[in-house]
Amino acid sequence: MYDTTHKTVSLADRVFDKLEDDILFGRYAKGEILTELRLVEELGVSRTPIREALRRLAQERLIADTGKGSVVLGITKEDLQDILNIFLAVEGLATYYATQNMTPEGLDELRHIVELQEFYTSRNDPAHIKEMDDQFHNLICTISGRQVIADTLRPLHRKIQNYRRSSMADTARARAATQEHRAIFEAMAAGDAERAKALTVEHITNAKASILGKEQA
Repeated sequence: MYDTTHKTVSLADRVFDKLEDDILFGRYAKGEILTELRLVEELGVSRTPIREALRRLAQERLIADTGKGSVVLGITKEDLQDILNIFLAVEGLATYYATQNMTPEGLDELRHIVELQEFYTSRNDPAHIKEMDDQFHNLICTISGRQVIADTLRPLHRKIQNYRRSSMADTARARAATQEHRAIFEAMAAGDAERAKALTVEHITNAKASILGKEQA
C-alpha cells in the first residue's frame, strides 16, 4: 500500500517506477493486459497517478493502448539489439569525455567502485556486481559532463537491466567485465582518452555478445 500523503506528482513517479520495474523484470508478461481498475486494486492508489504512469509507460513504448486496457510490450529483440548498438556508438564517447574532464575526486570515486566490483566478483555476488556495474557507467556519464549523452544512456541502461543482471549472473562474464572495467579505469587514470574509449567499445562489444548469446540460447 502506498502512502497517499505524498503529492500526486510524487506518487505518480513512484507508481511509474514500480510498473516500469514490473514490466522490465517480467512480473507483467509481454501481451498481458493492464487496466486502470486492476492496478488500482493491486497498488492501492487512485486512478489519477495510475493514469499518469500509464501515459509515461506508453511514451516509453513499454505498453500500448488497446481500447480495453494497455497491453504490455516490454523490450523486444529488436529493441534489445538497437539499445546495444546505441551503447556501442555512445558509451565510448562518454568515457572519452569523462577522461578529459576527470577530477581527482571523480577518479577516487571511480577507483572505489572498481575495487568494490572486484571484491564482489571474488565473492561471486552477482547482485552487487551488477550494482557496481551500474554505478561505474553512471559515474562515467556524470563525469563526462555531456548531458545529451547521459540522457541517452541512463534510460537505456535501465531498460535492459534484467538482461544485464542475467549477464552478470554468468561467473565467467562477470569476471571478464570486472577486468574490463579495471582496464578502462587504468586508461582513464593515465589520461589516455582514446585508449579508454577503445577499451569501452571492446567492453560493450563483449557485453553485447554475452547478452544476445543468452537470448538465442
